[in-house]
Amino acid sequence: MQIVDSHAHLEFAQFDADREEMLGRARAAGVRALLAIGSGTSPEERLDAAIPYAEQHDWIYATVGIHPHDASAATEDHFAKLAELARHPRVIAWGEMGLDYYYDHSPRDVQHRVFRRQLGLARDAKLPIVIHCRDAWDDCLRIMEEDWGPSGLGGIFHCFTGSAKEARRGLDMGFLVSFAGNVTYPKTQHIRDASREIPLESLLTETDSPFLPPQGHRGKRNEPSYVVEVAQTLANVRNLAAEEVAAATAANFRRFFRLGANASGQRE
Repeated sequence: MQIVDSHAHLEFAQFDADREEMLGRARAAGVRALLAIGSGTSPEERLDAAIPYAEQHDWIYATVGIHPHDASAATEDHFAKLAELARHPRVIAWGEMGLDYYYDHSPRDVQHRVFRRQLGLARDAKLPIVIHCRDAWDDCLRIMEEDWGPSGLGGIFHCFTGSAKEARRGLDMGFLVSFAGNVTYPKTQHIRDASREIPLESLLTETDSPFLPPQGHRGKRNEPSYVVEVAQTLANVRNLAAEEVAAATAANFRRFFRLGANASGQRE
């Protein structure tokens, strides 16, 4: 099986004890490309947190951005540093960014302002975006349609939990829709229902490691090798083989980011 983990936070402390072994397990499981997300820690820490892993491994790519949880901490210096980091050759997307009304760690008006600012910076950098949206679909989609849709750069709905209707609004803006380990949970039939309605050529798989482990690993740390279980659940929903879903989603990732046939190395 060849598969892609389109969203993982490699810099988190949960991996400090066995990070290289964890990456080895991912490769052994068939992970041929991984997108390391550079916005999983506060902007007070390293904004380039994902880039070293992409520099060290030709199958890993990086993003930069500020998570909506941390919007209140964002400064002009952070935005300037992100604009600089976005020019790094291993950075292929901006994010994760967006809106989160479930936790509301930052005030919603501040989340809106930082979201729009990053959309402008990503547009200037000509990078697609990685969207985090939780309990904020109306506002998130409205802002995206106003400030992002005309760019034609598209992006990824990460860890999708919305409806098929909301997914279609993203597809209309050139987005791919990514599913994580929570698609395997017994109480998330609505996520599986949405995954069934989305065209196979618009799907991605992810882990959101170290968070959201698949059902068989609940209560434990998640890691990229478990992305295979996400593919299996999507395959079950669609009456396909897991290998078919893995191959299709890996091809979607390569095509969207204009990567080579093995989804490793430099962009075409």
